[in-house]
Amino acid sequence: MTNFIATVSMLIHAPRPVVWRALTEPGLIKQYFFGTDVITTWQVGSPIRFSGSWEGKAYEDKGSILHFEPEREIRFDYFSSWSGQEDSPGNRQVITYRVTEQSGATLLLVQQENCPSEEARLHSEENWRGVLNGLRELSEKIQSSTKGYGQNDN
Repeated sequence: MTNFIATVSMLIHAPRPVVWRALTEPGLIKQYFFGTDVITTWQVGSPIRFSGSWEGKAYEDKGSILHFEPEREIRFDYFSSWSGQEDSPGNRQVITYRVTEQSGATLLLVQQENCPSEEARLHSEENWRGVLNGLRELSEKIQSSTKGYGQNDN
């Protein structure tokens, strides 16, 4: 394992349940995460699979759920089919999503442990910023479209 950890956080102007849905519902994930299909039960110990196509090349990445606390935290190990390495415990990264409420909004923190180099850490942070921007836009759109739903306007 290496000591390079990518860390990115973003404040999202939507309640925690909306952000959580965007993190865990495959149809929503696909909208902001490079068109990736995610398959998992979110049960600790269960597999998680990411598949799709990037720049015309198919990929299938995999891992397993290490921790799942609804509306608070998800942690899973992760192996990229593009890494060029053997799938072994030392070559897996650990991804953590931590969701907290902050000043009427939701703070989402993403950490990616075991990046193989400083360059890889910086590249991962850049990718996560793009993913989180998309997640923020989607969550805020969901929130604005449901605002006032069920309220009496009289």
